[in-house]
Amino acid sequence: MESCVARGLSVSKNLKMKNSPLVLLRGKSTAAKPNSAPKVQATPPPTTAQASITWPEYLAIRRNKRRVQTALTIPTTLLGLALGGLYFGNLDTDPTKLIMGIDPFFFYGFCTLGCAGAGALAGPTIGASIWRFKNRNILSVLDKKDHDFFQRIAKNRVDATLQSPTHPVPDYYGEKIGSLHQYRQWLRDQAKYKRKALLPEE
Repeated sequence: MESCVARGLSVSKNLKMKNSPLVLLRGKSTAAKPNSAPKVQATPPPTTAQASITWPEYLAIRRNKRRVQTALTIPTTLLGLALGGLYFGNLDTDPTKLIMGIDPFFFYGFCTLGCAGAGALAGPTIGASIWRFKNRNILSVLDKKDHDFFQRIAKNRVDATLQSPTHPVPDYYGEKIGSLHQYRQWLRDQAKYKRKALLPEE
């Protein structure tokens, strides 16, 4: 009889513990949560300086650069002429005293023209500097493309020993190339010149 009562008490205790909210809460608290997958950071898009440009785009950029250099040559030439004229025009001259065996008026005139020539030579350099400053974000790409382009030019142009003073190689450095059409025309001109130089007509 006592054993039956003990069994009943133990069963009732087990039922109370199973139905106890404390047990349910503990079961929930100890449940392990699955680890979340690590977040993959998206790689940033390539910057303008890292992106590559096509040959038509590169040649268009070259054409634009050449236009800037040419446009800036005109004002620098006029500026050099004006400065030379102001300086040499205000110098005291004695017509009876020659300068290096030349009449002073002619000598100062040549010096003024020399100032204009110096301005013309400085124009492309200043224009290239301004252009590079405005396009400084793509200079690394352009410098690499320039290297590849000049390698192609050096490979396909006519040997300089074949030219003559009266018949120079057309566009030896490829400066006038501003498009794929002009590049193909340059290749044809080089091949034509080479044929004429190596196989002269009798």
